[in-house]
Amino acid sequence: MPAESTPESGHRRKPRSTRHKALVIAAWSAAGVFVLGGTGLGYVYFNLNDNIKSVDIDQALGTDRPLDVDNGSQDILVLGSDTRSGSNKDLGGGTDDGSARSDTAMVVHVYEGHKKASVVSIPRDTLVPRPACTDSEGVEHDAASLAMFNSAYSTGGAACAVKTVESMTGIRMDHYVEVDFSGFQKLIDELGGVEVTTTKDITDKESHLDLKAGTHRLTGKQSLGLVRTRHGVGDGSDLGRIQLQQAFIEALVEQVRSVGVLTSPKKLYDLADTATKTVTTDSDLASVKDLASFANGLKGIGSSKMNMVTLPVQYDPADGNRVLVEKDKAAQVWAALKNDRAIPKSATEGSATGDAKGVVTS
Repeated sequence: MPAESTPESGHRRKPRSTRHKALVIAAWSAAGVFVLGGTGLGYVYFNLNDNIKSVDIDQALGTDRPLDVDNGSQDILVLGSDTRSGSNKDLGGGTDDGSARSDTAMVVHVYEGHKKASVVSIPRDTLVPRPACTDSEGVEHDAASLAMFNSAYSTGGAACAVKTVESMTGIRMDHYVEVDFSGFQKLIDELGGVEVTTTKDITDKESHLDLKAGTHRLTGKQSLGLVRTRHGVGDGSDLGRIQLQQAFIEALVEQVRSVGVLTSPKKLYDLADTATKTVTTDSDLASVKDLASFANGLKGIGSSKMNMVTLPVQYDPADGNRVLVEKDKAAQVWAALKNDRAIPKSATEGSATGDAKGVVTS
């Protein structure tokens, strides 16, 4: 899969314990993916701070960003990183070429009052204008008129991904959260798995997934396979995979909210240790205290209060493996979030969709 395409090249084509306040932050998503319920950690804050990796987005991007609107809402870019090296290489779905891509990407808008949220999935194969970016080594990369969305991350890392999203949306991202695949798998196992019901058999050798129709409590490995599969069910498209991801996230949110028996200090510590090792955040969330405060403000949002949509796109007539943004409809989506309003149904009606809706339910 090429990292970049141009018209000229022809490729356009509750966790809540009575004794512990909830910590967390989870996010998925591949990317990706959004949750991490949690638990207040008291005296272990200091010990866990060193686990958290962070990126100073503000320093990297400077002042050339959308206006930071203070209306009580928050916008978070959540990525599931598609790194194929290290422990991730054994998890299926790609070759170990040492590269990294944003396999899953979501803009999470938390409305004023923090009682509900909208989640907009951005297909990784979307062709978008990518702004000029400087990578972590200080190398400058020219802007691209049409590049695959996930090439922003592989080109310039987290800062370039944020810059691309802000350029697309006109919305300043208040936070950035990136989830590592191998950590995600371990986190699901420590949560005790996630229960879902599949209405069809799902088999995908690439993502190591084999599920018969029925109700399952997915292990971490099975969960990761589900959110990454695109060939196991439906039409094999990235849009279909997004439908599976969104259904899984709803189930995960409810699983995190239902974990009430986390009174064991060791269980609390193990979960927090894995969670803090799993995420990379912007520098404003780079401490357990800040993560706990952030997650505490989100813990009241259940799956019934999450509106999950996919960025309005249509298949590129020049290349069926790529999608193009429906600009007018996308503008409605971003305008709604910018003004802290619900996304109108008209903004997503008639857009391209996958063939996996309803295959997974919680």
